[in-house]
Amino acid sequence: MKRRDILVEGFSRIGWEMESPKATMFVWAKLPDRFLDIGSLEFSKLLLKFGKVAVAPGIGFGENGEGFVRIALVENEYRIRQAIKNVKLFFDNYKEK
Repeated sequence: MKRRDILVEGFSRIGWEMESPKATMFVWAKLPDRFLDIGSLEFSKLLLKFGKVAVAPGIGFGENGEGFVRIALVENEYRIRQAIKNVKLFFDNYKEK
């Protein structure tokens, strides 16, 4: 639960709101509003390329998954904090086309 709380609270601090899961090793996160138009697959690719953070695009789990990504709570606390920093840098530097 500590890794979950670090992830959910950390992303909330940088402007990516998501619900805290009750009993699972995954967080399903709605795409931030400014990325909704590009979809979950493109968002996931950008996040990997420019933020060095891997998430699973929701569309890979069916059409109802579109607009979300799935984040696994498998990394240690240090790596989760590093991911939050990387995502913040990506958000701060992302220029819409």
